[in-house]
Amino acid sequence: MNRFFITTAIDYTNGAPHIGHAYEKVLADVLARFHRQTGEEVFLLTGVDQHGQKVQQSAEREGIAPQEYVDGVTAKFLALWEKLGVVYDDWAATTAPKHKECVRAILTRLWEDRDPATGASRWIYKAARAGHYSVRQEQFLTDKERGPNGEFGPEWGQVEYREEENYYFRLAEHRQWLLDLIDARSGEGKPFVVPEFRVSELRNAVEKLEGDLCISRPKNRLSWGIEFPFDPGFVTYVWFDALVNYLSFAPGYDPIPTRPPHEFLAWWRTVIHDIGKDILIPAHGVYWPVMLKALGFSDAEMPTLLVHGWWNISGAKMSKSLGNTVDPDVLADRYGRAALRYYLMADIATGRDADFSEERLIQRYNVDLANGLGNLVNRTLNMTLKYREGSPAPIDLPADLATHLTANTLAQETYVRSMRDGQVQAGLESLGDVVNRANALVDASAPWKLAKDPEQADRLDAVLATLILSARTAATMLLPVLPEAAAEILEQLNLVAAPLEERGLELLPAGYRCGEPKPVFPRLDAIVPPEA
Repeated sequence: MNRFFITTAIDYTNGAPHIGHAYEKVLADVLARFHRQTGEEVFLLTGVDQHGQKVQQSAEREGIAPQEYVDGVTAKFLALWEKLGVVYDDWAATTAPKHKECVRAILTRLWEDRDPATGASRWIYKAARAGHYSVRQEQFLTDKERGPNGEFGPEWGQVEYREEENYYFRLAEHRQWLLDLIDARSGEGKPFVVPEFRVSELRNAVEKLEGDLCISRPKNRLSWGIEFPFDPGFVTYVWFDALVNYLSFAPGYDPIPTRPPHEFLAWWRTVIHDIGKDILIPAHGVYWPVMLKALGFSDAEMPTLLVHGWWNISGAKMSKSLGNTVDPDVLADRYGRAALRYYLMADIATGRDADFSEERLIQRYNVDLANGLGNLVNRTLNMTLKYREGSPAPIDLPADLATHLTANTLAQETYVRSMRDGQVQAGLESLGDVVNRANALVDASAPWKLAKDPEQADRLDAVLATLILSARTAATMLLPVLPEAAAEILEQLNLVAAPLEERGLELLPAGYRCGEPKPVFPRLDAIVPPEA
């Protein structure tokens, strides 16, 4: 059986979840459900990043312990994923004992990997450094991070001058290896970064790479982190800690052996990291592959980075300081899980940015679901029950209707290709083609007129059967995005989902009888005010 391992970024627990968090997790959930539908064994990993300076500062402001603070924020994420129907196979929390043990084991392994000639660690060294430090990003800055006026921009937040001793991970000397990896994994085969237009962005960043990665923080100024196994005066830098979650919670991973066990590699060779564009550089596109190289992973075993864009407001990035954030928890309560999940998947192309709009959420739901698929199912079942008591006679389809179903099969093949590429919006466009074609068939064939002409009895049966099979195809394609609604449609049709791949022209089974129609997508009439 083929496998599919998908991870999301683990969410930083210094604030409540926003619409970007919701989009990323629903995207991963949809892709996981799709791959399960194709018969693959699937593992979806998500979770929370609970360490770091910002968390410690937030806890101090509230006068509580960091663990109590992150537990409260983590509960909000867990509740939201349940509300949105996001189903995961494991939950990565960086305060979990298994994760701490894995981080320490990896640090020890890299520290003890010695150069025979010098006796020094090949990957980690200790050094003193003085420079500007971004409190927000929890990292030292270089001159290349300065703006045109020589100042550090607002994206870095509070910038302080610091001089301290820390541990460093050798990064810069692997710049050419990383450039070669990016080039080798572009184009055909298993990509390193998708969509393709992100590759040049990453490559440009790697070409400018200078300096090594500071992977520790002195415990006397930051105590909330994973203690270094070989120097208890330091804790692990939050990004070095967080990235390891992809291994520490992966099925079958053991950080001790020189080569990971076979069971783990069977999963890992399929892994896709679903991440936002803001953490491609440097964390996932620079730090992470070099970390994996240090642990003995081959070039072919590097993950694929599925990089999605942002939801903006009027073209501007959402920001708490600007007061333009969108709360997905509130939206799910106002409009329902189905409306929010569908909008998040249908109104943004994976990799691109999009403007969030409640008006668009309502419009997409009403046009695509209530007036489109929902209307198709309702009138198809009502006409089938009214004109054929729910059982169209099994017949061979005439050429035009066979062509109609062949077009549906081709649309489903396009849908499968789109979903395998992580392009859910494109997949839903193929679903829309099936629905629009079927609704056009209703209008063109006018079953209510065919029912009045006894000589058109066979044609009526064929049209109704074609509409039922079209609705089945549409519901099959909707299953990963709206599993409950799609299952309800299939139950009303009294059919199981169609095979997603290797599908030929199918007819209704002998003795078929449809179920009773019940609206699956009641219309949303207007924006619900916040006070409602």
